[in-house]
Amino acid sequence: MSNYPEIFRVRQHFEAPRIDDVPGEVAAQLARLNLRERIQPGQTVAVTAGSRGIANIAVIIKGIVDHLKSLDARPFIVPAMGSHGGGTADGQRGVLTGYGITEEFCGCPIRASMETVTVAQADEGFPVHFDRHAFEAHHVFVCGRIKPHTGFVGDIESGLMKMMLIGLGKHEGAKIYHRAIKDYSFGQIVRSVAKHVFANCRIVAGLGIVENSLDQTAKLEAVLPEQFEEREKALLVQAKQWMMRLPFDRADLLLIDEIGKNI
Repeated sequence: MSNYPEIFRVRQHFEAPRIDDVPGEVAAQLARLNLRERIQPGQTVAVTAGSRGIANIAVIIKGIVDHLKSLDARPFIVPAMGSHGGGTADGQRGVLTGYGITEEFCGCPIRASMETVTVAQADEGFPVHFDRHAFEAHHVFVCGRIKPHTGFVGDIESGLMKMMLIGLGKHEGAKIYHRAIKDYSFGQIVRSVAKHVFANCRIVAGLGIVENSLDQTAKLEAVLPEQFEEREKALLVQAKQWMMRLPFDRADLLLIDEIGKNI
């Protein structure tokens, strides 16, 4: 033990802005978009819900649903999680239930299916898949957390664009796009697919979520389809600034208590 290195305890302090009134901020953000000009009374709107453990996600989804209902629209929720939940409709519905996203809480139907529609052929030669329930709706509202991805680096990583690509691509789309990443960059794939999704799938708006270093809701920003790429780039920069990081560049030994995507 005499040769064991001396150990010090280090406390880090992170910038951690937080939204205290999440429902109020959801309502304020959506009000900015004036969606009444884009959504007619009685029209259906598919609202995406993903498979990640996002802070306040059930409250956020409910806030979106409530706003759409205030426009006399008919919202419903679609699981947008690629092949997660065991790649089955019941499994994906179960994932949402685990996060508190239920028909009773959100006040609208959940339409879960693994069936997709091929909406186009990407320039790279692979088909573009899209959730059938979402495709058949009058509009699609994309909600997702914007954050760095663990598998690739770029100006677009995890967020609204990826939700349209892999989340709403369901199992078939996720399988195709993950294979395509071996031949093309993620940035090329996401922009190629997004071009066809915007052209064919009636995306009406989105809500980007950014969390702080303590996994709390730090920023919500509602965006129109034509703003998705520009604003997602900016929000990813913000997400990287707020994320937790180690206070050194090199380590001889790293002990980890927990590791994984949902911990």
